[in-house]
This record gives sequence, structure tokens and C-alpha cells, in this order.
Amino acid sequence: QVQLVESGGGLVQAGGSLRLSCAASGRTFGSNVMGWFRQAPGKEREFVAAISRSGGITHYGDSVKGRFTISRDNAKNTVYLQMNSLKPEDTAVYSCAARGMGLFSILLEPMEYIYWGQGTQVTVSS
Repeated sequence: QVQLVESGGGLVQAGGSLRLSCAASGRTFGSNVMGWFRQAPGKEREFVAAISRSGGITHYGDSVKGRFTISRDNAKNTVYLQMNSLKPEDTAVYSCAARGMGLFSILLEPMEYIYWGQGTQVTVSS
């Protein structure tokens, strides 16, 4: 069982930056592939970024590529999402997700993840 708690969301002006954190409980964090997803009102959940167990493999959604960076600190049981050059269309609830997988695995679809946090709201004003 993995419990995930996101933090770091808030209100920011367009062009600004935020760093989201997702803290995980348990001693198996390093065995989990981690992902970030977002969902805006009236829209489907969208893949944002994912990172492998060691952090050596990352993948980004097309809409955030070059602006967002995912990273993890296995010693702190935490995954981060650094968001730069934010746009109003980045406004959404951002959630982190986890699933125990092989060392070089990475997951891009929400249905592939087992554990989810409650989410944190990010609002970008124009």
C-alpha cells in the first residue's frame, strides 16, 4: 500500500513557475514508477509526466515538454514536478500516481497506475 500526498499548488500568473511535490508513505517508494496527471473541469485526465524507479527515464506529455521537469528523491520518498513558463491552459488539478514496476519501466496511461493522491489545484491567471 502506498499513500500519496501532493502539495505546492496555488495561484500563479502566466509565465510564472511552481514546484509540486508528492510525498509517499511506506518503504517501497523506490520500487514504484511515478507519474503526474492533470484534469481540468469538463476535460479528461491528461498525462503530464512520468519517471522510472531510479529517475533515469522520464517522459512528458506534448503540451508540457520543454516547460515541465519531473524528478524524484528516493531517500525522501518524494517526486517533484517543476513547472515553468506556465500558461492559463495549465490550470487543472494535478495528481500524482504510483505503481510497483520493473527497474526500466515507465507508465503513461492513468489506468496503468494503482495508487493516487488527492490532487492539488494549480491556477494560472492571464
